[in-house]
Amino acid sequence: MHIATTLISAGVALGAAAASTGAGAYSVRGAMKDKAAVSPLLTGAAAAFVFGAQMVNFTIPGTGSSGHIVGAVLLAALLGPYRSFLSMAAILLMQCLLFGDGGAVALGVNIFNMGVIPCLVVYPFVVKPLTKKLGGNLALFSGSVLSAVVGAFAVTVETTLSGITALPFLQFAERMLPVHLAIGAVEGAVAVVVFVVASRLVSVKAKTAFFGGAALLASGAVSLLASTYPDGLEWSVGGLSPTLLQAESFTGLFGGYGYVTGIIGTVAVFAFVFALTAVRKKRA
Repeated sequence: MHIATTLISAGVALGAAAASTGAGAYSVRGAMKDKAAVSPLLTGAAAAFVFGAQMVNFTIPGTGSSGHIVGAVLLAALLGPYRSFLSMAAILLMQCLLFGDGGAVALGVNIFNMGVIPCLVVYPFVVKPLTKKLGGNLALFSGSVLSAVVGAFAVTVETTLSGITALPFLQFAERMLPVHLAIGAVEGAVAVVVFVVASRLVSVKAKTAFFGGAALLASGAVSLLASTYPDGLEWSVGGLSPTLLQAESFTGLFGGYGYVTGIIGTVAVFAFVFALTAVRKKRA
């Protein structure tokens, strides 16, 4: 669901960048005050897993489109809202710099849609209250679905506000929301399974090893099986205006995902998030 720079205006990009920067400062302060002890190694491994999992697109039957998990609500359940947001921001930054995913101009928009909304809005205001009423698994599933749908709706709003495309708002939303509802359902199921497995591992070392191994497996072997269909956003735009989607002018250091570059990116995300978390922990 990475929005491309070809869909948004400079004003929308700047506004989202300002909001995401503010959310980053808020999350840094929150993480420093958070008394919950979260290992920097576990934080880095969990972030690396989400990065690797995002490389694995799965086909949405009957649509000719595909999707991948975002993983932000899962990270929030594992790490809390502040650390999960900072991890998502780091993931999206690495995807942009290394692979050109979403483009540099759209980075703030993508952080807002896939970081602010799930980590700082849906998790604290929806998932946590639902956990008390429905239980953790159902709350996690519901939050994952809601984040996917709200994020997709945010993309339609941002594109419309930008005013640089001729995409009709209602028709765009009619394509975006159902396909991302399906993507969210898959993400919710994956999040519940992963969270249950991680919860049964007692030690931090075991959890770190689990996420680290799963990250390398996803970005390496499993990514080779990823669907080649366009993702939900590309499919939605292409169905309304086939010529609208253009290649990003900024392609990143590697110019695209591959077996080796995916593993390098996974390791880079782990190292970056680990270093960031370790520094915050020392300063705190």
